[in-house]
Amino acid sequence: MRIPMLFRFSLYGFLKNQRYYDPFLILVFLEKGLSFFQIGILIGFREICTNLFEIPSGALADLYGRRRAMIFSFCAYIASFATFALSESFAVLFMAMFFFGLGDAFRTGTHKAMIFDWLNMQGRSDEKTKIYGYTRSWSQMGSAVSVLIAGVLVFYLGSYTVIFWYSIIPYLLNIINFLGYPKELDGGRQNKFSLRSVADMLGSTLKQSVQFPPLRRLVFEGMGFEGMYKASKDYLQPILERTAIVLPVFVLMDESKRTALLVGGVYFVLYFISSFASRNSHRISDWRGGDEGAAQVMWWFDLVLFALLIPALWFSWYPAIIALFIALAILQNFWRPGLISRFNAQSTPEMSATILSVEAQSKSLATIILAPLLGWLVDTVGNFSPIGIIGTTIAIAILVVYHSELETN
Repeated sequence: MRIPMLFRFSLYGFLKNQRYYDPFLILVFLEKGLSFFQIGILIGFREICTNLFEIPSGALADLYGRRRAMIFSFCAYIASFATFALSESFAVLFMAMFFFGLGDAFRTGTHKAMIFDWLNMQGRSDEKTKIYGYTRSWSQMGSAVSVLIAGVLVFYLGSYTVIFWYSIIPYLLNIINFLGYPKELDGGRQNKFSLRSVADMLGSTLKQSVQFPPLRRLVFEGMGFEGMYKASKDYLQPILERTAIVLPVFVLMDESKRTALLVGGVYFVLYFISSFASRNSHRISDWRGGDEGAAQVMWWFDLVLFALLIPALWFSWYPAIIALFIALAILQNFWRPGLISRFNAQSTPEMSATILSVEAQSKSLATIILAPLLGWLVDTVGNFSPIGIIGTTIAIAILVVYHSELETN
């Protein structure tokens, strides 16, 4: 029996997000004795690796086969998980981050391009935001299931590091899933490798990104919204750990068990609601008359949430902080499908993976700058309030640009 492609796309997202280490990654680093600045350096290094390979990987996928690119990506992820599990030094963690960045580079943009190509083949290109939001909702549902499994593993095993080994299993299953994708989704691939072909594809795409104003603005929006979210979202983990310590209900348990229970519960709610948000993101676009109008509204929500985080983080109002981080995650899942649809609207089918890789690369570039900066500021100030300050500043800057464009038009 032939498996429907929409099921395969959704299964990909569900398995891809079985990252059992993810809700505890910052805690793993803190357990190894790293400072927040060192953690930021590691995250920045990972994004540099992603950045270096991002656009070339998209071009290679467009030219020589997207399924091959996805399989290579997941092999790199598996190598990363094994290195994380075995690492006992700061230096070895850089190798784990290198493999992870390589995996991200060959995945981001490539799978989205396959989805959009399939929609074009089916005559459903007007459903991009809706279908991508639907498949992304299964990714978030995968994260919800993943965090429950991760919480159980940490609770009973008493270790954060060991869960990297368990993350390998669903990634092997996803490689099997890719083998069932039809050849038509490989794109207009060539049989022989040619650096000239890759360079021509890259040159054309980068030129378009710089010279075409709508695409250029999208790049900066993605850097501001996605880059800030990616650099700041994992600070929820140490906040949850501190909350778990002071909650009297968990006083009879050791610290890792208390943290596992609270992290598992909060992240399950976060991912479950985020799944709903992603699936219904197209409704905001329908309400605002398109993806552009929806983006402007969501920037205002982004500004309000980060502004509220400033006093909450400064005075350590843990319940409010947790609620605001959850709200930011929900907002990001409303935002993401519309952003991807806006990028895809500015590309041609043969360049779609490359254009979407430009989007992913711009987000990585922002994270390279913001992650070490946030880590250094948190270490210097002694609390997490710089997250709210920088997020508020970015939102104000983008809204000023929107306002200027409206006055010009």
